[in-house]
Amino acid sequence: MTTLHTDAVRALRDWSVADTDQEQLRLDYLTHLDGRPDGLWRSCLPAHITASAVVVDPSAGRVLLTLHPKVGIWLQMGGHCEPGDETLASAALREATEESGITGLELLTTDGRPTPVKLDRHQVRCTGKDRPENTHLDVQYVALAPAGAQATISEESLDLRWFDYDHLPELTDTSVRDLVALARKLTR
Repeated sequence: MTTLHTDAVRALRDWSVADTDQEQLRLDYLTHLDGRPDGLWRSCLPAHITASAVVVDPSAGRVLLTLHPKVGIWLQMGGHCEPGDETLASAALREATEESGITGLELLTTDGRPTPVKLDRHQVRCTGKDRPENTHLDVQYVALAPAGAQATISEESLDLRWFDYDHLPELTDTSVRDLVALARKLTR
């Protein structure tokens, strides 16, 4: 087992959630990791763990979303774990920093430790558009941006914009809207 695998298991075991759907996902993710030492890598099919973070600027009441080139909707920052990632939280923070161009992001913590806020299981074609769909088992965090942070678009995005919490773009899905609402609630 890698350090990242050990950390992912710890992060999911330590995370307590009252929502029954989220609890079932948490247990499903742990079962996946128990059976798959490679369960965090893109090469693990038909499913693998991913890490993401919704970037928020609570002082301005805004959230940063990226227009994803493959999916065509506005999403939080995130993606696949990489060999240099030591923790699931560091993978989410790396992805958020790379895709937003914002330095100084900090993950929301509980008792001084970055903690997931939501899980989302969804189908994607990350191995190529001519390949079968696989499943992302996404572990989602909240990343706090410094007040007034300026984002810089990366090559991984068609567009990158700040949106007021109450004025999200139409091209978002329920999962993103739920994540933004949760981030807003947790950062008041």
